[in-house]
Amino acid sequence: MMPPLLLFWRLILSVFRFPVRRWLWRLLLALFLIPFLGVLMLRFVDPVVWMWQLQRELNPPASYPAETQHHWVSLTEISPAMQLAVIASEDQTFPQHWGLDIDSIYAAISSNQRGGAVRGASTLTQQTAKNLFLWPARSYLRKGLEAGLAVLMELLWNKPRILEIYLNIVEFGPGIYGVEAASQAYFHKPAKQLTATEAARLAAVLPNPYRLSAAAPSDYVWQRTQWIQNQMRLLGPNYWPAS
Repeated sequence: MMPPLLLFWRLILSVFRFPVRRWLWRLLLALFLIPFLGVLMLRFVDPVVWMWQLQRELNPPASYPAETQHHWVSLTEISPAMQLAVIASEDQTFPQHWGLDIDSIYAAISSNQRGGAVRGASTLTQQTAKNLFLWPARSYLRKGLEAGLAVLMELLWNKPRILEIYLNIVEFGPGIYGVEAASQAYFHKPAKQLTATEAARLAAVLPNPYRLSAAAPSDYVWQRTQWIQNQMRLLGPNYWPAS
């Protein structure tokens, strides 16, 4: 005969087993559908606000301005040189990968384990996912979510759309969001008219637009600008066809 306590627990489990399982599946489905629908919507709708911007507004750095600058433009309104500059600077495998650069991830892990300089391995797609949906602080949780969102974006969007959103929401200086606002602020011209040198200078400050300035370039910014221009020449103008 089954002990009363065991019988009691079997009765409890039989009562809750199927409802719990059902609600668990609903929860898992919701956790998938919410980001799926959000990413799918942004294939067709330009974002009016994004998490990186919200973080800045809620917890502004000391140099953050009272009024920010931003103006959305389509990819066709952005100089092909600017498009190539960010690819040359940030993610040279962008046209080929599916959201993650596995070789760079392994290289970063190896470098970090050896105690060398901390290396990043984020693709342009991952950076776009982080800027749109996630928080800036480094953590394994954020990197995992970033990787999943990057793959989802690659499945639901095309490469031009990813680059278009990236170039319109990335911060080029304190409160200066997007390449059109940056081009007007630093060069007094639309993004469509940026030269290769100007594009490379804007791309050069992207690792840290609060420490690096396109308005008053340091020696490091000039050196990085020249390096990016060399990479652009090596890749060639046909490496990334402007859409």
